[in-house]
Order: sequence, then structure tokens, then C-alpha cells
Amino acid sequence: MRRGILLGGLIAVGVLVGWCGHAITPGGLARPRAVEPRGALYDWEKASIQRFRDAAPSVVYITTTEERSRDFFGFNVVEVPAGSGTGFIWDADGHVVTNFHVIQGATRATITLADGTHHEATFVGGAPDKDLAVLALAKTPPKLRPIPIGTSADLQVGQSVLAIGNPFGLDQTLTTGVVSALGREIQSVTRRRITGVIQTDAAINPGNSGGPLLDSAGRLIGVNTAIQSPSGASAGIGFAVPVDTVNRVVPQLIARGRLERPDLGFEAVAPRLVERAFGAQKGVMVGKVARGGAAARAGLQGVTVEGRRVLPGDLIQAVNGKAVEDWDSLLDAVEALPLGSTAQLDIQREGRKQRINIRLEAARE
Repeated sequence: MRRGILLGGLIAVGVLVGWCGHAITPGGLARPRAVEPRGALYDWEKASIQRFRDAAPSVVYITTTEERSRDFFGFNVVEVPAGSGTGFIWDADGHVVTNFHVIQGATRATITLADGTHHEATFVGGAPDKDLAVLALAKTPPKLRPIPIGTSADLQVGQSVLAIGNPFGLDQTLTTGVVSALGREIQSVTRRRITGVIQTDAAINPGNSGGPLLDSAGRLIGVNTAIQSPSGASAGIGFAVPVDTVNRVVPQLIARGRLERPDLGFEAVAPRLVERAFGAQKGVMVGKVARGGAAARAGLQGVTVEGRRVLPGDLIQAVNGKAVEDWDSLLDAVEALPLGSTAQLDIQREGRKQRINIRLEAARE
């Protein structure tokens, strides 16, 4: 009887093992099932892997600290963590590009390279209006790999992009997506608009700021700078400063520590007063003209007072044929032109349209 029960139990175990698809080892554990061969990777997978391997050595992790006082009198000052972000190697001299807001307010920055080594960094220069900054490694290690530079003027909605960064402190993270839209505007830390911004659905989270946005060839096309999300995490809408702006600003920051901009030589009138004088027309009204400045030499006329009458100044409506709506768009238009060049202004004066040339000269510090 006992033999019959034992034999029945063994048969039941055998059926169970066969049903589960596993063999029972002497130790009582089921053997893993055989792994099916995966096959070759798709070409698009191989391309993404290669682009990441090529670009990752150029991407760095930035951590910052700031000084804070422990007492009311400020005698007991300590350094505390201020934040973190991403950057990338600009050149073999050890210059690193990141967002200005990543290092804003920091007293010290440490850069971690892709090989895991830590390096102290010094501040070279910043352009808060463009949310860009340049740091320099205190000691330049050998064989730095600068990131390849592309263009942003020829980008198309729908083309593939890759973002590499350190979201939430997780280093060397790759996300992929497409260019979702072009010509967006975001606000910089100075409240001035940044125009021509790239929108992408590649996941960008806190810590990605300052990291590179790459095209499918692995070239830099933008610097990831912001996300649009109520929760502060990626919601499929990220923004990047276009590389054409980066490639114009960064060399100036390296050479002079600041963005050199033209001084037009006049003060603009408040928009509400422009609307009162010209109705719904867009443009920048010339207010007070500086004596001997660029506007004065070009013959621009500002607001004048005749007795009790206030006569409006010239209304600038376009620069080199590109429409100007407000002060920010006027600055964007002239800052995109080389210093020393001449810009053509379309203005309205006393109801008549005119065209005036103005020479763009560097602002005096």
C-alpha cells in the first residue's frame, strides 16, 4: 500500500515537472529554461549604441557648492551642496560648456569626467541672457575628447535626436526622441527671452541641464536647458538652446568672459506708450538718444517735447528685413550680426516709412 502511494506521488511530481517545463535538480531547484538566441541587433539600434559610445566621453557631470553662514554675523562659513547638472567638453584646452543656471550662485564646481575622475573647475564666463556658461578644468588631463559641433539652422521637425546627461544624479544616461518643434521661446534667468529654441520629446529631467542634444550623426545641435512639466519631471516636452547660438556665444565667453553685444545708443520707450502713439503697430520706439552714440550718428530721432506736445520718436519695425516686435526681438536681431557691421533699420517717422543704416559698435563696460 505504501509502495503504491509512493509510486503515485512520483508520477504526480513527474507530471508537474513536465507541465512546468522544468527539470528538478538533485538539490530540489528547477533548472532555468534554455535561452533563445536573440539574433542580430537592428541597424537603428547599432547606430544609437555607437553614437552613445562616441559622445559619452565628451559629457561630464557637474556638482556645485556654495558658501553659507551658520551664524548671524557670518563668521562661521561653510560650503554646502548647491546642485548638479551636465556639461560637455568644448575643446582640448579643457573648456566645459553648461547652462548658466547650473552654476549660478555657486562658489565651487567639481567636474567628473566619463572615466570617473574628479577635477576642480574655474569659472571662465557666462551669458545669463542665453543661459550659457563656460568652465575650465583647473588641470587639463590628456586626451580630452571635444564634442563634434553641428548646425541648428537646417533642423527639421521629426528628425531623430539623442540626449546624454545626468538626470537625478544618474550619470551617463541616454534618452532618444525627435525634434518636436522649432522656433520656440523660453525665458532665461534674467527674464529675457531665448529665441529659436529646439523642442524635443527626448526625456529631459532635472540634472540633464547643460547636457548635449545630438543629431543622428552624433553632432551637437543644442544644449538641453529646460522642461515643461507641472511636476518638474519629463513630460515629453524639453527645450534646448540651438547650437548656432552656442557656437556664437561660447568663443566670446572664452576670449572675454562675457558676451559682447552692440550698443545701439538709445533708450526704448515703454510698449504701452508705443501702443498709445501708434495703435496696434509693432516695433520699438526710440526714446532718449545718447549724444555721440550709434543712433545719433545714424540720424535716429527720439521722443521730443514741444511746449505741451510730446512728439513720438522713430518706430523701428525691422532689422535687415526681419520684423521687430519689441526690445527683445530687436536685440536678438542685432546680436546675431557681427560687431562693426552695418544694419539696415526700417522705421516709421511722422507717418512715413524710411530706411536708415546703423553701425553696430560694442557696448562699453
